[in-house]
Amino acid sequence: MTRRALVLGGGGITGIAWEWGMLAGLARAGVDLTGADLVVGTSAGSVVGAQVASGLDVERCYATQLEPSNGEVAAALGPATILRYALAQFGPGGPQGTRARLGRLALRTATMPEAERVAVIESRLPVQTWPDRPLLVTAVDAGSGAFATFDRDAGVPLARAVAASCAVPGVWPPVTIDGRRYVDGGMRSGANADLAAGYDRVVVLAPLPRGLGRMTPAATQVEALRARSRVELVSPDRGALRAIGRNVLDPARRGAAARSGVVQSESVLDRIRSVWK
Repeated sequence: MTRRALVLGGGGITGIAWEWGMLAGLARAGVDLTGADLVVGTSAGSVVGAQVASGLDVERCYATQLEPSNGEVAAALGPATILRYALAQFGPGGPQGTRARLGRLALRTATMPEAERVAVIESRLPVQTWPDRPLLVTAVDAGSGAFATFDRDAGVPLARAVAASCAVPGVWPPVTIDGRRYVDGGMRSGANADLAAGYDRVVVLAPLPRGLGRMTPAATQVEALRARSRVELVSPDRGALRAIGRNVLDPARRGAAARSGVVQSESVLDRIRSVWK
């Protein structure tokens, strides 16, 4: 029996929109990725992944991305935070040590209250319970830098797991789960595609494929998967990058990012179809 996995990477508000545009465009052309046997979601991809695995209608979710932002304030990684990200790349402990330093950055930074942030994620997720279909949501322990995954057997509310996966250090507060604080799963890799190991056919949608410093690029993980799986990696093309703009946390760019995903889906359709079907 052929098993298929859909991997959805991080990329902020515009990453969510672009992924829904890709999924909608492909579905319209007869390639429906939402029927995957496994969904892996990292950061923005955890939002989309929770909705996909729960069986929500693709067109309805895409249409939501086209709605006006209604004055929703854009967050951003300011110059000081970017500098602290760069400095975190230097020090002992390898990649996990880097993640721990980024976690400490998150723990020290004053942001909105954790409860308020979790409530925002709850409001953006039309579903509040874990789906029956396998869904993996990634995060990083802010204290140790250890990589973590949450699924329906972890005993964690879905919205809290997603909020943890989306907790960009220095922008959003770490999220408490079982007494530990967690930050963005994208601090390990933009997509964490290696979690799809063992599946026969894998499609990876990675709005931010490279990451920073010691973060493992999605392409590196995809190449390793190709030893045993048919895999296709898609990231925003030039047109999509123009639509997304420089700030992936700007809700005003959401509609343009979503439309660019639909447009780009036409150029990757044959590649995706050959892997998926």
